[in-house]
Amino acid sequence: MANNDRDSIKFVVSSQYFLYFGVLGIFLPYFNLYCYHLDFSGLQIGILSALRSVAMVLFSLLWSILADRLQIRRRLYILCSFISTAIWVFYLYTTDFTAMLIITALYVIFYAPLISFLEAFTMDVLGEEKKSYGRIRVWGSLGFILVVVAIGKIIDLYSIAIILVLILGGSLLQSVISVRLPDIKIEKRKYFTSGIKFFLKKRILAFLFCAFLMLVSHGAYYGFFSIHLENLGYGNTFIGMAWALATVAEILVMIKSDAIFRRFSLENVLAFSFMAATVRWFALFFATSPVAILLVQVFHAVTYGTFHMASILYIDSLTPDEAKTMGQAVNNGVTYGIGLMVGFLINGYLYEMTGSAPLFIISGFIALAGGLLFKGLQ
Repeated sequence: MANNDRDSIKFVVSSQYFLYFGVLGIFLPYFNLYCYHLDFSGLQIGILSALRSVAMVLFSLLWSILADRLQIRRRLYILCSFISTAIWVFYLYTTDFTAMLIITALYVIFYAPLISFLEAFTMDVLGEEKKSYGRIRVWGSLGFILVVVAIGKIIDLYSIAIILVLILGGSLLQSVISVRLPDIKIEKRKYFTSGIKFFLKKRILAFLFCAFLMLVSHGAYYGFFSIHLENLGYGNTFIGMAWALATVAEILVMIKSDAIFRRFSLENVLAFSFMAATVRWFALFFATSPVAILLVQVFHAVTYGTFHMASILYIDSLTPDEAKTMGQAVNNGVTYGIGLMVGFLINGYLYEMTGSAPLFIISGFIALAGGLLFKGLQ
């Protein structure tokens, strides 16, 4: 592949990260807050989030198996982008919990594989330069931060319901640009079933369980952090700033991904990320002042930034060529799927009894357990 062609492909892939995480910069901080303003209970919010997560697991895996087996990853990515965008439109016409539950189930069927497909595209495009993954992935973080800073002010000017229209617009733009993705096919050197058997190996199962615990610990953050800040008396602008600062910290480590992974092993980076998560969640329990909350957000550089990059590279290094898409789908499904699903359900249930602050103490112990187990298995 010529350098000009590779640079062009990198640009298209980077734009997909930018738009995917730009939309996430609206969804993550504000969709649950939107539901909260619809007077949904903590348990209802947890159920909606958990449904999204469990569907992400199931359908990400199903789509990825189909993509790898038939070598149609690009076509499926484009199809799922457009259909999920079309389904999102229905959120504009209801505030009923049951209706939103149905829409969420349908939406996630097609939204589920997008990120694992995109990660697999990136690994293929980078080839021998995989340790520079962070330089492409950083565009997702830039999209997230630009959107999350602006959206808080937009909500203050209008209403939180504006997020539904903005998410629709961003998703539509991502879908349109997705047609420019290359159709990269990897030559199959083994039978496809060998890729499936790989995921039954002790080493990968142990890692996936630890990664699962890491994302369970993030359930309180992704599900209730914005609600926690509002309950502390902070407005949407500060909430946006808090999320944005976390992403700035994440960007800094992603830019330096080459240097980080040349100096430290993937295993050591992962272990350190677990310990940082433990400190972060315990600190959020105590943090109430603006300065303290913003300082704790800097830990996102490690609890998400380095952990995510190391996980992607770790899975890719262990996955056979004929199952690369499935490898990223399994990793994404177990962590951001099952892990967050369990985290959302636990925290949605506990929120009704304890409020938001104690959720972070529980998260700290879960992250600690994951870190100790991972370190003990090395």
